[in-house]
Amino acid sequence: MKIKLIQPKMSLRPMDSEFKRLMSPSLSLLVLAALTPKEHSIIIEDENANLLNLEDSPDLVGITVNIDTSNRGYQIAEYYRKKKVPVILGGIHVSANPEEALQFADSICIGEAENLWLDILSDVSLGQLKPKYYSTIIADPSKIPIPRWSLTPSGKYLYTNIIVASRGCPFKCEFCYNSCDYVHHQYRNRPIANVLEEIKQLKTKHVMFIDDNLIGDIGWTRAFLEEIKPLGLKWNAAVSANILNHLDVLDQMQESGCQSLFIGFESINEQSIRSVQKFQNKRENYERLIHELHKRGIMVNASLVFGFDHDSPQVFQNTLDWLVKNKVETMTAHILTPYPGTILYERFFSEGRIVDFDLSHYNTANVVFSPKQMSQKELLEGYLWIYKEFYSFKNIFKRIPDHPKQKVPYLLFSLIYRKFGKLISKIASLGFMSSVGRLARKLSYHIE
Repeated sequence: MKIKLIQPKMSLRPMDSEFKRLMSPSLSLLVLAALTPKEHSIIIEDENANLLNLEDSPDLVGITVNIDTSNRGYQIAEYYRKKKVPVILGGIHVSANPEEALQFADSICIGEAENLWLDILSDVSLGQLKPKYYSTIIADPSKIPIPRWSLTPSGKYLYTNIIVASRGCPFKCEFCYNSCDYVHHQYRNRPIANVLEEIKQLKTKHVMFIDDNLIGDIGWTRAFLEEIKPLGLKWNAAVSANILNHLDVLDQMQESGCQSLFIGFESINEQSIRSVQKFQNKRENYERLIHELHKRGIMVNASLVFGFDHDSPQVFQNTLDWLVKNKVETMTAHILTPYPGTILYERFFSEGRIVDFDLSHYNTANVVFSPKQMSQKELLEGYLWIYKEFYSFKNIFKRIPDHPKQKVPYLLFSLIYRKFGKLISKIASLGFMSSVGRLARKLSYHIE
């Protein structure tokens, strides 16, 4: 069979450049490709990197759907269905909202696809594609294959050095997809040997772990960090704020080459943190956590959410002052977004507070609900303001790290990615995005 897998174009936020679309390819599609038997021909088309070829007629089209790509994904699905090409949809939004997705497809995959993909292909070949495939068993992490990187277009992406070492999350925050009924959030790690083999095959000294939480099983993390110490890597990852309970693991991270950690602080307001069941965060520990990371030369990427029920307009100035005072290197800000299927959405919907049902606006850069202590306009303007102020030249230079090894990577990220991202994106659009990534790694970490 001829199989085509599609990544629809994502929507950009006001502060984003084309860098955002070309950061990395879809790992989920590359994993599906790796699971596909060799007798089938398979291609992946990423609308973020190239125009889609809509003149073909494959035997099966599979589309991965996130919430902000859902409208475009459904549009592509309907186009192929009109051509009598069977279409199956999957992805986190489909798992969270299966009945909605089924309106636009011949079939949907609910949950993780690893246990279902071969059955789906068999049914298609027999002309017996079922409307729904539901993964009742969580995927065995030891059977997750190495992504089929050979299907990615050369030079198109900033990062092709990304790895997922785990699935799921041990926590269940109200605003997160892990709170959805159909999402397998049970935390499990891949075997360490499998992850090491994938690192080896990437042939790079810079690795980005894109797990929801690299420390969901702290015992596994300890063992893994010991294994990668001799490899001479430079790496980045996301962890939960309770990493502060494991200073020995922070030491291991430093010794094994950790450069920065993405941490979901979410808010500097204790009431806001508690309101969404983020019990792993302790507001009184935030400053100490940042200090412990900086002491080890590890940069902080703070994830922050605005619009909680306890947030007033003053939250933006208070948060900016806190970020600058603590020399937080990078910030990823979000407007609180109640994704359909989450506990937060159900609560806001029952309270009559959802005001925008256009799913393309659910990208954490639009106000789709009615806040309690500020207007929708104040929330949007405050969100845009804190991004502008945080990445102003004045505040970039106020936050220059004290640790000498992080000064260059910090300035490169802040000035090139945030301040001059649109210019660099134009250069990279000529087909040199991967070269930009290699140059940044060479300047920052002296590695290829």
